[in-house]
Amino acid sequence: MQKEVHEWISQYGGYWPPLSMMARFTEETGELAREINHAYGTKKRKPEEQIKSIQGEIGDLLVTLFCIANSLDIDMDEVYREAMSKLDKRDRDRTK
Repeated sequence: MQKEVHEWISQYGGYWPPLSMMARFTEETGELAREINHAYGTKKRKPEEQIKSIQGEIGDLLVTLFCIANSLDIDMDEVYREAMSKLDKRDRDRTK
């Protein structure tokens, strides 16, 4: 997935500076929060607001996260393995 994102973004001039991408990630996080709030929270959508999907907003976050990782030469497969290992060690005895 990271390679595909890299090939796509390379067509458009490359990556933004990391802080700009972090701002974009924050913006996308807000859009996901808004959609979850509309679907499950007390704040309902205004009639004039465009309906977006939670899945689509998660996709936007994922692509933005891959952009940040790619620009910093971070392997997301490795990040995932490390995070799951940390969680496994931390939570191993949680239900005993």
